[in-house]
Amino acid sequence: MHPTDNNRPLRFALVGTGGIAQTHLQAFPGVGNASLAAVVDTRRDAAEAVAASHSCQAFETVEQMLQSTRIDAAIVSTPPSTHPEICMRLARAGVHVLCEKPLAVDRNAATPMIEMAQRCGTILTMASKFRYVSDMIYTRQLITSGVLGEILLFENTFAGHVDMSRRWNSEPAISGGGVLIDNGTHSVDIIRYLLGPIRWIQAVEARRIQGLGVEDTLRLLAKTTGGTLAAVDLSWSINKQTPWYVSVYGTAGTALVGWGESKYKRNVDREWTVFGSGYQKIQAFTDQLKNFCNAILGTERLLISYEDAIASVEVIDHAYESLRNDHWVSIPTVDETVDA
Repeated sequence: MHPTDNNRPLRFALVGTGGIAQTHLQAFPGVGNASLAAVVDTRRDAAEAVAASHSCQAFETVEQMLQSTRIDAAIVSTPPSTHPEICMRLARAGVHVLCEKPLAVDRNAATPMIEMAQRCGTILTMASKFRYVSDMIYTRQLITSGVLGEILLFENTFAGHVDMSRRWNSEPAISGGGVLIDNGTHSVDIIRYLLGPIRWIQAVEARRIQGLGVEDTLRLLAKTTGGTLAAVDLSWSINKQTPWYVSVYGTAGTALVGWGESKYKRNVDREWTVFGSGYQKIQAFTDQLKNFCNAILGTERLLISYEDAIASVEVIDHAYESLRNDHWVSIPTVDETVDA
């Protein structure tokens, strides 16, 4: 691992210049201890275009980049099937990695990534933007403080019509599956962040509309170790438009986390209390990058741990098992996993 100097910005490489990478780029101006030093993409013209607009170097491969310039950290925003090879190569070079979700297509692919980072003494974390949304953080505080009472029900919807016929997200060899692994990775991480570990899960698929080889509409049911029942609707084929993408129902009140605003209401209240301005994407990505940099520098705890990253992959693995076998699946606890 390269020694870091707290007096200079961390030198970053961006690996992959697709859609989500553009949002990562927008986070850099808001983070004083991070600077973009290199861009890597197998499409040379794409890498050069980003490099030109951000005054940094362009490369076609990670290997070329590592041989030509020194970096401290990298953001990996390539398709999931490529994550293990790229992240482990970066770890061997002493580079800390912020890897886009899902961390890998399954646990068998994710575990060696974590083990390599641990052996090399580098940080590997999964990008999970909703943990950094201010309204989501406040909702967690409402839950843990007991303001909402005992949480009995949780609902989440990520459902909008998108033509996936030409996108890698719907190619299972590249993505690991369909809408379940693509959007559902966010859903299970939100559940775990707000309510703790998931103990049981069941996935039920609707009729496929887009003629894809993967699921495009699905309902996910889960039960946490604390007893909360969660329902998640995921779709690329319908527009289920609601102002709230997360709803939390407790015995003493309700919290609604929305795209434009968020609010809560206790049973004893006559009016709703608005506590946020909704989903602020750039703010979330900026705070995610800040947390990653500060964790590297040892001044802040990493919000998404190795355990969180692996758990997100494991829950999705079990959800696909449920989908194949059409029944509830039990997710082992940490103790059960260790005993095995």
